[in-house]
Amino acid sequence: MTQVPQFSPAEPELSGVRNFRDVGGLPTADGRRVRHGRLFRSGHLAAATAEDAVFLGRLGLHTVFDFRNSADQKLDGFDIELPGVRNVRIPLSDPADGAGFWRLVREGDIAQLRSLLADGKGTERMLASYRSIITDRTAEQGRVLHALAEDSVPALMHCAAGKDRAGLTMAVTLLAVGVERDAIAADYLKSNDAHRRYRLRRGDSADPLVSAEVMSLLNPLFGAHIDYLDAALATIEENWGTTERYFAEGLGLSGETRERLRERLLDEA
Repeated sequence: MTQVPQFSPAEPELSGVRNFRDVGGLPTADGRRVRHGRLFRSGHLAAATAEDAVFLGRLGLHTVFDFRNSADQKLDGFDIELPGVRNVRIPLSDPADGAGFWRLVREGDIAQLRSLLADGKGTERMLASYRSIITDRTAEQGRVLHALAEDSVPALMHCAAGKDRAGLTMAVTLLAVGVERDAIAADYLKSNDAHRRYRLRRGDSADPLVSAEVMSLLNPLFGAHIDYLDAALATIEENWGTTERYFAEGLGLSGETRERLRERLLDEA
């Protein structure tokens, strides 16, 4: 049985979990707001401290959605276990293409990284990934939204950094319940805050000049850029015409399911 949530809407300081936040309070177009304590997002939970685990345990979570793939888990580790919480792993596209790419980063193979990311290639890589999640991952996105409508809240969504796969899935969820697009964008861009950004693990012997260039090349991958979110939302309209058709035909959400989503996630009208 899901516990009664015990938390403060104020954002906590978590030592081992980056990019954590409650999306409660975001406004909908019809004047309602997302309820606090219903939807959370973050980076991975593999490095959560004992104190972090206590905090997370007090949220009354029903489900943790992990959008990482096996390469992510090999790089960062498996999530900590939270008693009484269901863990659901739904791998989504990885903008970095998994372990092979991150091996290049950790080893500082600058020539290879330049060939992959320089001259706007990093940005194009990210734009393609966001579009692909919309067009190729409808089954996964539909699975998340159906679960939220049925029994999975309070829920925490995360990937590795909590920025792209979790960020886009959260945006789709918020769009489904009518949150204003400006509010969705503002929440998405919070991942750029310095204390939220993903920390790249590199060897201590890395040349600092090379590391600086590596970080410059990686900036399109590490930043939450509004162009990425805009590209995803444009892809919805390009492929389905309207968001209503996207949810109905693309994700298989009935009107009744979306109404249950609103009942579970929004304040009372």
